[in-house]
Amino acid sequence: MKRLRVIGFVLAMTCSTASGQQHAAIVEYSDMCDASAAAAVSADMFIVANDEDNVLRVYRRGEPTVVQAFSLDQFLRPDPDEPEADIEGATRIDDRVYWVTSHGQNKNGKNRPSRHRLFATTVAVQDGKVTLTFVGTAYRDLRADLIAAPQLAKYNLKVAATIAPEDPGGFNIEGLAATPDGRLLLGFRNPITEKGKALVVPVENPKEVILGKKAQIGLPIEIVLDGRGIRSIEFNQERNLYFIVAGPYGDVGSFALYTWSGQPEKDPEIVKGMDLSTLSVEAIYFAPGDKMHLHAISDDGGRKINGKDCKKVDRKAQSFRAMSLIIP
Repeated sequence: MKRLRVIGFVLAMTCSTASGQQHAAIVEYSDMCDASAAAAVSADMFIVANDEDNVLRVYRRGEPTVVQAFSLDQFLRPDPDEPEADIEGATRIDDRVYWVTSHGQNKNGKNRPSRHRLFATTVAVQDGKVTLTFVGTAYRDLRADLIAAPQLAKYNLKVAATIAPEDPGGFNIEGLAATPDGRLLLGFRNPITEKGKALVVPVENPKEVILGKKAQIGLPIEIVLDGRGIRSIEFNQERNLYFIVAGPYGDVGSFALYTWSGQPEKDPEIVKGMDLSTLSVEAIYFAPGDKMHLHAISDDGGRKINGKDCKKVDRKAQSFRAMSLIIP
């Protein structure tokens, strides 16, 4: 994963360089490295998925230790030989958080059915304790529904679904956002269209899908992200805007942050004046009712700890980074 540093925002916690440039005070959180999807639980708590295990962990913002953890294995029922679900996107609608896995092959292009899941949980907080409840069933046929949708035929997703997710033309869902009317938008990191655009695909009936009904796929939207794919996408109701973290479909390339109206005929606008090189942002979220702070979560699986990749050290030594950005 490439690293992403955000400047050009005023930051919730800042320090100044000799030149007067303000930059983020980064917070490290314990117990995992590969933070890949996140959603707000309350004004100061958030829940995070790790694409290396099937556990959801709750943290209090600014405090490094895990508050609570919830295993997903019994609910997701993954393949016991290849159990990694590879959760990549999350979004909240009221008290419900929807989660989506990559739906891609593994890095060697081999099929991994455990990665075919769209599911939902409810979250509630009382006296500082989080209650998480699984909703319906974990839907397994989303990739098949996308491949079968005639409006997506030109993207040749059937072939894409046989290719390693970070290879040219591969299949990789990494973004998930709620729309104001309760639908979901899938943000594809890969494939990139022939014209270099990123692909957004609506799921029209998420409430029905997690009860086992077939997904109704909407019309695709192609958006200009300067050749990048979608790493995370989140809607802010107070601003009526989507925020998109975009990066390369593979490992090599630059990152950028965009805002988008959600209108298919209008392209996103890049947030200028940014040097994206410190964090590996794979998830963004807003706390309820907050239009000022964009919270960014870093996937630090490849970050070196005592000369080893973070994901390969003892779990007690693992951590991921995050920062809060104040949007002007």
